[in-house]
Amino acid sequence: MTKVVHLINHISPSGNAAYRLHKALLEHDVDSNMLSLNSEVPLSKRVDKLRLRANFKVLLNNKLHKLKINKVDTSYGMFSAPILGNDVVNHKLVQNADVIYLHWILGGFLNLKNIDALARLNKPIIFFMHDMWTITGGCHYSFSCKNFETDCSSCQMFPNGGADLPMKEFKKKMNLYNTYRNFHFLAPSTWLFDLAKKSMLTKGKDIVKISNLVDSEPFKPVDQKFARKILGLDASGSIILFGAASPYSPYKGWNYLIKALEHLATKKNIPEITVAIFGSDYNEKVAAAIPFKTKFLGRLRDEYSTATAYNAADVFVAPSLAETFGMVVLESIRCQTPVAAFDTGGISDIIDHKQNGYLAKYKDAEDLAEGIVFCLNEKLKVEASPSLNKKIIVDKHISLYKRLLSQK
Repeated sequence: MTKVVHLINHISPSGNAAYRLHKALLEHDVDSNMLSLNSEVPLSKRVDKLRLRANFKVLLNNKLHKLKINKVDTSYGMFSAPILGNDVVNHKLVQNADVIYLHWILGGFLNLKNIDALARLNKPIIFFMHDMWTITGGCHYSFSCKNFETDCSSCQMFPNGGADLPMKEFKKKMNLYNTYRNFHFLAPSTWLFDLAKKSMLTKGKDIVKISNLVDSEPFKPVDQKFARKILGLDASGSIILFGAASPYSPYKGWNYLIKALEHLATKKNIPEITVAIFGSDYNEKVAAAIPFKTKFLGRLRDEYSTATAYNAADVFVAPSLAETFGMVVLESIRCQTPVAAFDTGGISDIIDHKQNGYLAKYKDAEDLAEGIVFCLNEKLKVEASPSLNKKIIVDKHISLYKRLLSQK
């Protein structure tokens, strides 16, 4: 039985791609384990976290990191430069593993020296790319910038100085990736797979595409009226669902959603609409910007609550401007609730245009509004592609292990 370990900064029981993969692998006879800095999942022989000293290191790392990136233009999102980290080479879960996954390892969990030490174990290491950070000088999404294809110089995130930092980080990654042959890169979407093929850091490296997975339990259809009753939503009228812990994130497309809703409000003969928002408590500014009745569902802390929200809605809107995969999109479709979203990133792998949802032109708010109307009016047969079946995805991981271990 193959033994794997997933290294990740934080484990949450809801919406965590690494934890979902871990559970699915266990169901298919893979000896899967997880090691993190912090975990909301109960610790066990398979799930462990570093001790208190590591958390003190995190606090110091975050202070140093804030000083290091104080000139970043946050309108382009996050920039991460690993500073401090932890040596996990001798941890029993790492020592016993045949294959090592690196998920989100920033924030003081691992730095590049720690990854170098892991590489010297000569075990296959799979960089699970949950965004672009692995293939850039530090940004998590490059938007229209293509500097990562060469050297990450003249970084758009440092317009007021400090642009040498992305270049330095880029060179450190280049040296690391070129030193060892046991690094492998996993992209969960066609979009990121294609970018990784173009990045100077990973061009010519072993890159595979395996989608994230969303199980049919608890993400499955239930009676809409029942779901609305549980959440205290009106039984009549149409409900548009939107989810974001931080609506103002540069990745989430909040301004485009508002423009789409404003356009929708001008249309005639539309049904009574309520916009339900999860991931955020009541926000007066957000409520005032939406031209419809609003209902704030707060942070849904378990997957059953999240699935109930999808089932209560008539359409889920995902106006993301940068999205590696689109986990929430697949969750909604698993609940047979159509999705209106921009045609970007990994979302395009999940939505079959006008079949299980609507792919609007990128940054076109009016087309997004048309997509919402389409999903509200059409009786779509909302199903996920068979290629996103859990067993198919797990089998791809198992096949990957066999190939990598046979090459040692």
